[in-house]
Amino acid sequence: MKHVVIIGNGIAGITAARHIRKNSDFDISVISAESEHFWSRTALMYIYMGHMKYEHTKPYEDWFWKKNRINLVRDFVKSIDTAAHRLTLDQNEPLTYDVLILATGSQPNKFGWPGQDLKGVSGMVSLQDLKRIEEHTQNIERGVIVGGGLIGIELAEMLNSRNIPVSLLVREAEFWDNVLPNQEAAMISRHIRKHHIDLRLKTELKEILADNHGRVSAVVTGDGEEIACQFVGLTAGVHPNVKLVKESPIETNRGILVNEFLETNIPDIYAIGDCAEHKNPFPGRAPVEQVWYTGRMMGETVAQTICGNKTAYQPGPWFNSAKFFDIEYQTYGRVWNKLKEHEDEFYWEHESGEMAMHFVFDKQSKTFLGINTFGIRLRHEHFDKWLKTEVSIDYVMEHLKEANFDPEFFKPHEDDIIQAYKAQYPDAKVTVKRKKVLGIF
Repeated sequence: MKHVVIIGNGIAGITAARHIRKNSDFDISVISAESEHFWSRTALMYIYMGHMKYEHTKPYEDWFWKKNRINLVRDFVKSIDTAAHRLTLDQNEPLTYDVLILATGSQPNKFGWPGQDLKGVSGMVSLQDLKRIEEHTQNIERGVIVGGGLIGIELAEMLNSRNIPVSLLVREAEFWDNVLPNQEAAMISRHIRKHHIDLRLKTELKEILADNHGRVSAVVTGDGEEIACQFVGLTAGVHPNVKLVKESPIETNRGILVNEFLETNIPDIYAIGDCAEHKNPFPGRAPVEQVWYTGRMMGETVAQTICGNKTAYQPGPWFNSAKFFDIEYQTYGRVWNKLKEHEDEFYWEHESGEMAMHFVFDKQSKTFLGINTFGIRLRHEHFDKWLKTEVSIDYVMEHLKEANFDPEFFKPHEDDIIQAYKAQYPDAKVTVKRKKVLGIF
């Protein structure tokens, strides 16, 4: 019986395990030193905020794994012998495999800041990080978060929920403007300040200072300002966790290098999720994509190949979602922070300053290329289809109401958006079909 071993029990590794079980009778083992059971990493912040308990974040009951014959091993893998197909574990006996899937995830970036390993400093990726954050934020007067982005804003909201004053150090001119266009980045910066976060733009960390007990006492910014604090969250991005394979023959660059079938250079060894780096990424896609959705897709894809249906990874159009305090964010296709030479745009923002849509399309052909939406929910399936079939921006506008996914009784804004679009582009051919309303007689 073929034995498939998966290192890592995040969304990528567990999706692979589930789909291998659906399509085969192979022996399956999942190894993780972080937790015994798979849990939803995107819910990490809600445990701290008291909205959920850890057990609520587990998508499957504890009996699920035994029933589906997925063997869970709570241990740390020390080394991989690729020639012998054997893993050396920290506490258990060595484990042999026929097929190995590396789903080791990512780790918070550290840039050699003095004091970055003091007590009271933490990233926010793992359950162990959550435990440290819980311990180090008890009865503190201020926390400092270094780095913007999605993890940084989550950590700011976590501390804010406990009325802990927060200073957020962001090196960019506006929050996350290395990803978002300036209009949206400025909107989110305003929203962050509305929630009483001390947002410091164009500000970098120089060092972290310690008190007499080796705990955080302050940070010093790049311009020499000292901010007293008792906790520092390091959220300046993450990098693939490749430490385990560095001493093996498995090829790495920034991540573990894989081909279109998610195969490494060693036969019967695959890499998926945050730790994987694509040798030949799709046009417009990064070699490393550390997103929940892509991890799930890679897990499904590699399972097909391992079960005899060799399948290339086809992620389709880019999409992602997040939340900035009260503002929900979705993106479909590509809306770069700066327009490309061949691109044009239409931006609409509600007078409240907390809802917006940003459309990008080709200047010449008018082909729709991407959208960012804030505060208005859209249906994934519509935009996935429109991007794949390369419809025009006018077509998207004509059918925008169909793509709305806001709950009932939410005020619609499509008419205002379309009117603003037609005012900016008078030659646009947009005819909006009204829904028929049954009269009462």
